[in-house]
Amino acid sequence: MVKKNACVFISGNGSNLRSLINHSRNQTFPINISLVVCNKINAKGIFYAKKYSIPYLIINTKKRNFENIVLQKLKRYKISLICLAGYMKIISKNFLKSFGKKIINVHPSLLPKFKGLNTFERVLKDKEKKTGCTIHYVNEKLDNGKNIIQKSFFISKEDNVKFLKKKTQSLEHKAFSEAIIKIYRYT
Repeated sequence: MVKKNACVFISGNGSNLRSLINHSRNQTFPINISLVVCNKINAKGIFYAKKYSIPYLIINTKKRNFENIVLQKLKRYKISLICLAGYMKIISKNFLKSFGKKIINVHPSLLPKFKGLNTFERVLKDKEKKTGCTIHYVNEKLDNGKNIIQKSFFISKEDNVKFLKKKTQSLEHKAFSEAIIKIYRYT
């Protein structure tokens, strides 16, 4: 099996990045994490890129040409898949078009419910019976691309935002790798 080169975009702690790195070390997993892109200089997730000697790029999204810099790096590393793993910036239409390959995202709800931010608070406020996560393709509309995989769990009376986040992230770690396997199963 020839593994595809993937890039993971992060903004925070990098728990999904860590999980993807662990899966990528398996010979049968279809991707190698070849690059990490981060938009926050103090993001804890950069630690995993350093720990596993994965090249990384910290970008300033306020600079006008930051997308061109990222696109050049993606080309240099022959990236064929981008995984948005807690990346808290919207990908522009121009970037989507210029990259022209697969971009997937993890979202902490059962899309199409609860697109956008503050998901766990909204789930609790609406007294949902269950929640979970979705891995989906990225398109020009926020959290609107075709779903690849969803995983869910029932919400208990004791659950608060902190517990929902922890339970959801645990599912995300499984769902992300399963979605990647599903994407490349027939290619």
